[in-house]
Amino acid sequence: MPVLCCFAALLSVWALCQAQSDTQLPPGTPAIQLRLAGDKRKHYEGRVEVYYSGEWGTVCDDDFSIQAASVVCRELGYVEAVSWSPSSKYGRGEGRIWLDNVHCTGQESTLAQCQSNGFGVSDCKHSEDVGVVCSQRRIPGFKFISTLTNNIESLNVQVEDVRFRAIYSQRKRIPISEGYLEVKDGGKWRQICDAEWTDMNSRVVCGMFGFPGEKGYNTKVYKLLAKRRKKNYWGFGVNCTGNEASLHECKLGHQVELKGNLTCEKNLPVVVSCVPGRAFAPSHALGFSKQPLVRLRGGANIGEGRVEVLKNGEWGTVCDDSWNLKAATVVCRELGFGSAKEALSGGRLGQGMGPVHMNEVQCSGFEKSLTECRFNRNSLGCSHEEDAAVRCHVPDMGFKKRETWYWHGDGSADDVVMSGVRCSGTELTLNQCLHHGKHLQCPKGGGRFAAGVSCSETAPDLVLNAQVVEHTTYLEDRPMYVLQCAHEENCLSSSAATATQASYRRLLRFSSQIHNNGQSDFRPRAAHHSWIWHECHRHYHSMEVFTHYDLLSLNGTKVAEGHKASFCLEDTQCEEGIEKRYECANFGQQGITVGCWDTYRHDIDCQWIDVTDVMPGDYIFQVVINPNYEVAESDYTNNVLKCRCRYDGHRIWTYNCHIGERAMQWRQTGITMMDTSFTGILSTH
Repeated sequence: MPVLCCFAALLSVWALCQAQSDTQLPPGTPAIQLRLAGDKRKHYEGRVEVYYSGEWGTVCDDDFSIQAASVVCRELGYVEAVSWSPSSKYGRGEGRIWLDNVHCTGQESTLAQCQSNGFGVSDCKHSEDVGVVCSQRRIPGFKFISTLTNNIESLNVQVEDVRFRAIYSQRKRIPISEGYLEVKDGGKWRQICDAEWTDMNSRVVCGMFGFPGEKGYNTKVYKLLAKRRKKNYWGFGVNCTGNEASLHECKLGHQVELKGNLTCEKNLPVVVSCVPGRAFAPSHALGFSKQPLVRLRGGANIGEGRVEVLKNGEWGTVCDDSWNLKAATVVCRELGFGSAKEALSGGRLGQGMGPVHMNEVQCSGFEKSLTECRFNRNSLGCSHEEDAAVRCHVPDMGFKKRETWYWHGDGSADDVVMSGVRCSGTELTLNQCLHHGKHLQCPKGGGRFAAGVSCSETAPDLVLNAQVVEHTTYLEDRPMYVLQCAHEENCLSSSAATATQASYRRLLRFSSQIHNNGQSDFRPRAAHHSWIWHECHRHYHSMEVFTHYDLLSLNGTKVAEGHKASFCLEDTQCEEGIEKRYECANFGQQGITVGCWDTYRHDIDCQWIDVTDVMPGDYIFQVVINPNYEVAESDYTNNVLKCRCRYDGHRIWTYNCHIGERAMQWRQTGITMMDTSFTGILSTH
């Protein structure tokens, strides 16, 4: 029973933390305070800094361990440590190195109880400063206790949780974007006195709740309510600079004297009102007409993805050198989300294509667009393995798609409520997708047409190599008598049905190299035992249609077509350091590993378009991978390749091949084309 086990484990951690917080420290235990500092990519990680004897200092990485990291994280109010890092990963600190050769059992209440050389006794340099990554979960009932008698403003805000408490008129709105700001400390929700509250504080609060900015509110309403309600104030103010990603990164303000009903008597509890982004604003909201020059691709959830920038009409990526939370937050706010939860590096959310437009990005955090930040225009040495990505704070919309649901239609179930659903992939709910009206033809319970979804945090991302297609295209005249297997698999045009065995078919041949740039392997949806055996070619098809090959007129009309069943999805080659996992020989497993590619050579059956009946002229050559969306991918926009081609009746020239949305830009150059429509991941069968 894994759920109960996990719950029991959490309870045991909570009990340990409670016991530690309630236990009086042994006499003589040095009074210290901790904080996480440095170049962070998440607010719950950083360089370990210790306040002792009136001075902040660091901890050396010699003999440090995950047990010591756990003590640090719990002392800061986090449930546990995830990892620790030596060698000043978060930058070099300043001042004293307070602790060296730290040995902890993991049961200590404070880092000061762990064995060490003693405070200030160290032979380390700041190049050895240690850092930790804590769990995001806060300790239930955690109460912040300051051991500092002065310099309290150098401490970060340490509370269990933060929330909006909306007034009645705001509670029915989704998302909730306004209300009293409350922090949970010592297991109780408390208000903050607004005596020192600033717009920069509100900006940070809105960002952590998923909103790009703050706005004014009706103060009269809240003044009236404040007179009627009992207040329970927190004992500290808050001091944010405005570019923090979370309230937990802000510094404490002055200590508030708690005097019961007289606390904050000349002021009121803090109220914050936020501006929803374009994806979450009411339909009548204005002010979002400008299309951003930045987009996210390859993420499993809304508000996350690989960062791509539009420059000179071409989308490109951002190198992860110097990538941090400030730059990531600029991206998130520009796109209508809140501040960044995480700045990701190393192509964590998939590798992009095309140029790397920006490198060594440096933002203050207040820029309106990533394009306003300083950066090194010379991106030499940056590959797509270093593509930067973000995870943004998004508003709570009252739902999470985290489960996997499959079911057969049940006649006793309620009526079917939707059919014909067509989504672009950017909608927040199914109701926002195109779908049939109220008059549905499906049987009660859905029958065999009941829809199901499978949710995942990671997905593959297939991308064609445009250059390979462009450089390998040629014509071949092939006799009908050697094309019988291809004819049986519908790889020839309809006129082949009446062709004689001695006649020839003209084939537009080419090679295709299909890369998996995603975060998980591309695997056929059909189980191994259900693959279809094709006797003529003597192989199994794991996907009946893996690619579509089409020749289109310049107005988008289809003049010739082909298709390729995935008779052999395998790892032809892989990037250095990645092992092949899939091989079709001997009825082996089929798929494409992350970082590998599958090559369909020009000289195999069905790797063509039958152009026997095509007249000379200018055309569009189009290839679509995974056209029926049988396998979920993180990005479908890069599944389409389009090339210009010219056929004179004897020869063919293929040029200007582009992947994804660049292919659509021919509309803007005077060529009218039929846009490929994407219907999203959800489908019914």
